[in-house]
Amino acid sequence: MDLSILLPLLGLLMLASAFAGVLAGLFGVGGGIILVPVFFFVFQGLGFDGPQIMQVCLATSLASIIVTSIRSVHAHNKRGAVDWEILKRWAPGIAAGAVLGVLVAAGLRTAALAVIFGVLATLVGLYLALGRPHWRLGTEMPGGVTRAVLSPAVGFLSVLMGIGGGSFGVPLMTLYSVPMHRAVATAAGFGLLIAVPSVLGFLMVSIAEAPPLTVGAVNLPALVIAVSMTLLTTPLGARLAHALPALTLRRIFAVFILIVAANMLREALWT
Repeated sequence: MDLSILLPLLGLLMLASAFAGVLAGLFGVGGGIILVPVFFFVFQGLGFDGPQIMQVCLATSLASIIVTSIRSVHAHNKRGAVDWEILKRWAPGIAAGAVLGVLVAAGLRTAALAVIFGVLATLVGLYLALGRPHWRLGTEMPGGVTRAVLSPAVGFLSVLMGIGGGSFGVPLMTLYSVPMHRAVATAAGFGLLIAVPSVLGFLMVSIAEAPPLTVGAVNLPALVIAVSMTLLTTPLGARLAHALPALTLRRIFAVFILIVAANMLREALWT
C-alpha cells in the first residue's frame, strides 16, 4: 500500500475516532454514527471493498462502543445522570434484539447494509430536527408488552447500523418524558447492552476478503485506533452535554446524523 494513501487514511481515522469520542459523551451514541462511515471509507480506500466489508465496519464500530460506553456511563454517572432502573428493566430485550441483529446482518451484503444505515439514520435525524420537545407518548418509560416490543427493536436496529443506543434510545426516552440530559446519559448504557452480545456474535462470523488482522468481523488495527482516541475525548463530550441547553443538544445531534446518512446513501446508491 502506497504510504501517500495509507498515512492520510490513518490520520483521518484518528481524527474521526477522536470526534466520535466527543459525540459518544455528548449524545450517548457510542460514536458509531461517525465510525461506521469512516471505517467504510478507509477500508475502501485501502482496496478492501468486498461484499462483506460493511459487516467489518459494523462489528469494529460495535467493539469500540464497548469501551466508549463504559467510559461515557462512568462520566455521566459521576454527575448522577444515569437512570439505572431503566437500564435494568430494558437490558434483556435490548440484548436479545442485538443478537438477532447480528444474525440478520451476517447474511446481508454491503450495499444492503449501507442503505439500511442511511435510511434509519435519516429517519432518526428528521425526527430530531422536526420533532417538537412537547411530543409525548407517555409520562414514564413503558413496561409490559410495549417494553417487550420496543426494547428488542432498539437493540436490533442499532446493530444493523453498528451504533450504540443513543440514536434510538434518546428519542424513545424523551418521548416517554425522560429529560434530555438523563436520556443521553442512560443511552450510553444502552450502548453497552447492544455492543457486548453483538460483538460476541460477530467474532464468530467468517468474512471473505477481510482486511488484515480481522478476527471474525472485527478489524483489530481499526479497533485499537478508535478506542485509543475515543478514550481520550469521551469525557470532554460528557462535560459538554451538561453545559449545553437541551434544545441545542438536540439540533446538533440531528444535523450530524442527517449529514452522515446522506453521505452513506450516496456511497451505496451512486458509486
